[in-house]
Amino acid sequence: MMTPRKVNGTSVYRCPKCGYEEEAVKPTVIKSKVKHTEREKTIVLEEEMPVGTQTMRGVVCPSCKNDEVYFWMVQTRAADEPPTRFYRCTKCGKTWREYE
Repeated sequence: MMTPRKVNGTSVYRCPKCGYEEEAVKPTVIKSKVKHTEREKTIVLEEEMPVGTQTMRGVVCPSCKNDEVYFWMVQTRAADEPPTRFYRCTKCGKTWREYE
């Protein structure tokens, strides 16, 4: 691997094994736009409730204070940890989660 050095005020790259030197030139900056396909631009929002969704009373929505929610559980962390419970308000549709 060549290492940068200053020789007589000039930047050079020098091989530590064989001593070969090469003048260091400013790196060329490549600017390019990333082009995405139509498929990559598409955002999918699921409107359907997940499988296993149930209705529950007694959990209060932080937005509208409604006390009836849908809930479902998903194993989002390691198998030896409890699942994450998701709630969705039946009135305003706000979704939030609770870790056990």
